[in-house]
Amino acid sequence: MLNKFYPDMYVNSVFEIPFDRLYEKGYRGLILDIDLTLVPHNADATPEIEILFQMIRAIGFKTVLLSDNSKERIERFNRNIGSDYIAEADKPNRVAYLQALKQMNLKPSETICIGDQILKDIYGAKRCGIAGILVRYIGFGDGSPIGRRRRIEAWILKCYRRKRKGKKMFCDINPTCYKISQQKEICKRHFRNLIYRVKYPKEKSTEKYPVVVYEHHNGLIKTGKGIDPVLQNNKAVNIKLAAEAMNGLLIKPGETFSFWKTVGKTTKRRGYRPGRVLVCGKLKPGVGGGLCNLANTLHLLVLHSPLTVTEFHQHSDALAPDPNGIRVPFSAGTSVNYNYVDYRFRNDTNQTFQICAWCEDNQLFAQLRAEEELPERYELVEQNHHFHKEGDKYYRISKIYRHIIDKQSGDVVAKRLVLDNHSEVLFDYDLIPKELIR
Repeated sequence: MLNKFYPDMYVNSVFEIPFDRLYEKGYRGLILDIDLTLVPHNADATPEIEILFQMIRAIGFKTVLLSDNSKERIERFNRNIGSDYIAEADKPNRVAYLQALKQMNLKPSETICIGDQILKDIYGAKRCGIAGILVRYIGFGDGSPIGRRRRIEAWILKCYRRKRKGKKMFCDINPTCYKISQQKEICKRHFRNLIYRVKYPKEKSTEKYPVVVYEHHNGLIKTGKGIDPVLQNNKAVNIKLAAEAMNGLLIKPGETFSFWKTVGKTTKRRGYRPGRVLVCGKLKPGVGGGLCNLANTLHLLVLHSPLTVTEFHQHSDALAPDPNGIRVPFSAGTSVNYNYVDYRFRNDTNQTFQICAWCEDNQLFAQLRAEEELPERYELVEQNHHFHKEGDKYYRISKIYRHIIDKQSGDVVAKRLVLDNHSEVLFDYDLIPKELIR
């Protein structure tokens, strides 16, 4: 009975959707909800969303915005996006969905609906034979009618997860199947790298650029209950090798940095050692493990700059207790895995930037440098950081915002939500600060 409400995929953010893989499977059209799916309620399109639409179109998708909102609201959001749209859709009424198919000249089997509401977006799509991707909504109900609907949807989602839990994917059958799936993804990434014309940085400079845009350093060795010191020392070796590969790299206007294009394959022959890797939610030893720490540091640099993140994958940022009890947003959580889980950013500015990264005294140091001073500075602000128990597991929950501040006036000229954090705690629950449990 509930199958007509179940999504075909559930993601925490629209940025987690593998659009390129969906295109490879034969999908050609996207029907997208706006409020609480792409942006907070009644908000304008963010630069990140505008870039996402550019990427979607570059892949080859047609798009239709489908919203219960007014024409004026959609046109304001759509100002810099330019998508077809349908206003006052009255979801889950089938009429608007069928109209969207007609506008794109596509069949239901070639189309996917993306939205944040099971009882509206997903149910309406399923009624028309359209696949549905449920996105974890931006914001929370407050007891209004939509809040009550959310509680019903939470129950349906719980049933969906319980049903999915009993089904094993091919990669989960055994270690051999996992390796086969991994090699398939690696080959697919190599193929995409060949057919997509992306300009990667190649030039390095031993001379440091004069302006430090942002710098960060963190310890390479973690200690504590349940932490293997051998894997920690190996991680330090791995990060040192990878940092050397990108130290001094210049990212010129129009170029896209790729973590794996820069670092290359992590093999024993190249000096990499077994470190901690996250596989299916569990920490295990793996050659080249620990490089997520370097990817985290790069992500921190980029978020404090005008550079544009084009590929970001997240795993839990609660792998270990915060060092000395000090919480630093994005000190963990960025996921990289050769070569299909990449971290990428693009230089859309008119000046060249430089990455400087090196290891010293069991510390990783990293700087993002530029040729000239920037007119703005950037800050990350975390709100409502706490831990919460759900069933028999604990999760770290917070919202992380990126503030763009005009240097001359000191005013915040833009504020963007960059992460709606909901990370499973993977360290000893006894080490969770009691004052942060809610």
